[in-house]
Amino acid sequence: MRKLLLLLGISAAALTGAALAQGANTLPIWAYPVTDKAFPAPDPAQARHLPGSKVSFTRAGVNDRFNAPDWYPDSHAKMPDVVAHGRKPGVFACGYCHLPNGQGRPENASLAGQPAAYIVQQVADMRTGRRKSSSDKMGSINAMMAVAKASNDAEVKIAAEYFSRLKYGKWIRVVEADRVPKTAVGDRNMMNVLPGPKEAIGKRILEVPVNLERTEWRDSKSGFIAYVPKGSIARGKALVESGAGAFPCAACHGPDYKGNGAVPALAGRSPAQIVRQLYDFKAGTRNGPGAAMMKPEVANMTDDMRVDIAAYLASLNP
Repeated sequence: MRKLLLLLGISAAALTGAALAQGANTLPIWAYPVTDKAFPAPDPAQARHLPGSKVSFTRAGVNDRFNAPDWYPDSHAKMPDVVAHGRKPGVFACGYCHLPNGQGRPENASLAGQPAAYIVQQVADMRTGRRKSSSDKMGSINAMMAVAKASNDAEVKIAAEYFSRLKYGKWIRVVEADRVPKTAVGDRNMMNVLPGPKEAIGKRILEVPVNLERTEWRDSKSGFIAYVPKGSIARGKALVESGAGAFPCAACHGPDYKGNGAVPALAGRSPAQIVRQLYDFKAGTRNGPGAAMMKPEVANMTDDMRVDIAAYLASLNP
């Protein structure tokens, strides 16, 4: 454990420093977390039970991308085969990364309750290259791009319809703070809390697991805490409701920001994911039919505005 914490700590100061010194429209590297450290391989035979679950898995089981570990199979509809197992060699089980209940994690997207047509369109845009990422270093994003290219229309439609029928639940607790736990990027793009004194939050959002161990075991009922700068929720509310010179967000995303037709829901979703998308729209790396409507929305959006908007939207009940 001491060796692991040392590995994490080496890059922590650099990541925080970059967040404190960001300019008007620079890549928010805190939202695209990447590590260049090697982590010790866990014991594949180690077994685990989780509170409230009747099943158990080994480390090998929860790390099998073609068998989504489902700790609570009675809490949601039966997963279609593509969600539960994917299709070898290139289509990982959708439920592995996005979780069987579709709640998702900060390094990917929550799909539960999102319109099926929206999900289908995004995968199509990734497959054709219209939707890319502003960073080519984040493993989870690169994996999704590869899966999109390997997938076919029929299985994408099946997965999209499954996730769209699920109810997205409260998953992220948003906390305003000036100082936050010190963190570093761990395995699989996850922010891990380090021991020691707190540090200034700077111009960033820090999204960490409520329980790192349960998150590493892919527990679909263990959520996240998002630390946001003090005052950001109120500032974000004003920006979202006014449109900050563009259309108010509710005009397309619905009065409660819970989606509207084929337009996705934003309320209660990962603030890191929201910031990535807002940045990608402005940087021109995210394109496609829906992206055209977002271009004027983000044209004058700054780093600080993205943080405030994401903080407010994440704080809402889904």
